[in-house]
Amino acid sequence: MNIGNYTIDTKSPTFIIAELSANHGNDINIAKDTMKAAKEAGADAIKLQTYTADTITIDCNNDYFKINSGTIWDGRTLHDLYKEAHTPWEWHEELIKYAKELDLVCFSSPFDKTAVDFLETLSVPAYKVASFEITDIPLIEYIASKGKPVIISTGIATLGEIDDAVKACRRVGNDQIILLKCTSAYPAKIEDANLLTMQNLKETFKVEIGLSDHTLGVTAPIVSVALGAKVIEKHFILEKSIGGPDASFSLDKQEFKMLVNSVRDAEKALGNVDYELTDKKVKSREFCRSLFVVKSIKAGDVFTEDNVRSIRPGYGLKPQHIKSVIGNKARQDIAKGTPVSWDIIE
Repeated sequence: MNIGNYTIDTKSPTFIIAELSANHGNDINIAKDTMKAAKEAGADAIKLQTYTADTITIDCNNDYFKINSGTIWDGRTLHDLYKEAHTPWEWHEELIKYAKELDLVCFSSPFDKTAVDFLETLSVPAYKVASFEITDIPLIEYIASKGKPVIISTGIATLGEIDDAVKACRRVGNDQIILLKCTSAYPAKIEDANLLTMQNLKETFKVEIGLSDHTLGVTAPIVSVALGAKVIEKHFILEKSIGGPDASFSLDKQEFKMLVNSVRDAEKALGNVDYELTDKKVKSREFCRSLFVVKSIKAGDVFTEDNVRSIRPGYGLKPQHIKSVIGNKARQDIAKGTPVSWDIIE
């Protein structure tokens, strides 16, 4: 599948997404500066979130709507949090245009059908389903019906709920699905990442996989590449001093650049299945072990374990031939340090 100019498949480089989220300080210029910094740090894409406080929840302060789950936002109401965190819809067109100027893919997570309809007018190339929306099957169907790649975070879902979400996409004829392993804690503990789950997602649902990461640092994303992640999403902030709901678990430019460089190095290290002997490998074989005469012997003398040994370098017969050499006679006088070859054996 393609997202913008990027191909997402088993052979493609990992698609690295910088999540803008609430890290704009309610200032569009900070948002744009953040996008530019993300590009300079090596991000392939910038992701927005498209909702208002009133499209994602209601303004109510009873206990149902107060956050009390051991998060960094405990004590606040949902409406209050989302009012602070949302990205104004009137910014979207300008931000998407600016992303194109930066050669950044820009898309968003819609949180209701009106957000999908709005994003369709802006021709976004893909959609992201956030972890907490994975149980909203009608919304997922509506998103998938637009025929664009659908990236789904699985942070709070059971296996059955993931299955429901995948089936919802396929039910409307959309098989462009990427499932992201996600731990919905902010920040998440590294020991809760359970990255091996990604491979099971790939095998179970026959989709591309990736990681939406909320751990601190870059270890989990790097490991995910070795496990087949083709998409990595990480919150990005221009400067931690900006503050905001997501600042504590977001990477700044220097940290994100470290992430990108480490992921690209991991991809290089994985390489391909390759047993070909390159010129460099052939040259290095000079230092492997082989059979050498280690004591000078006369013509007619018998080769023994005392005068023939497996040593470095590798100019003689392979050590596996030692039994075929021992007990035979020398065809000629042989000086110490001569590699053993078949033509010196009678």
